[in-house]
Amino acid sequence: MAIKRTTRADASFSMSSMTDIVFLLLIFFLVTSTLINPNALKLLLPKSTGQVSAKPTVSVSIKDWGGSYTYHINGNELAENDIAQVEDDLVGLLQNEEDPTFSIYSDESVPIGEIVQVMNIAKRNHYKVILATQPE
Repeated sequence: MAIKRTTRADASFSMSSMTDIVFLLLIFFLVTSTLINPNALKLLLPKSTGQVSAKPTVSVSIKDWGGSYTYHINGNELAENDIAQVEDDLVGLLQNEEDPTFSIYSDESVPIGEIVQVMNIAKRNHYKVILATQPE
């Protein structure tokens, strides 16, 4: 005697929960990708083909404001915009680092002399320096 079932298992799958998860992941990645911005200044960086894989711990930005230059360390503008203040702040931030490295973000319109002054700070204090550029 064969017993027959009157109810059958439904083999369909509802995709509504899967689309909700994908939508939430998409929002999460869009929000977190906007938070990964190394400097808050809008600079036109020079173009270069060489890229460095070193990770700097401090960033120095130089912005041209119509003949006068402002220095920003880690996005914070210095109260006194002179090279001595930049050196004091860099020494304070990098004194406990094992491999002290900082990057220079400079606008295209900033003269090379201003950039070289910051590079000289790295040479005097035996720091590694990276000049940030845009890829070509």
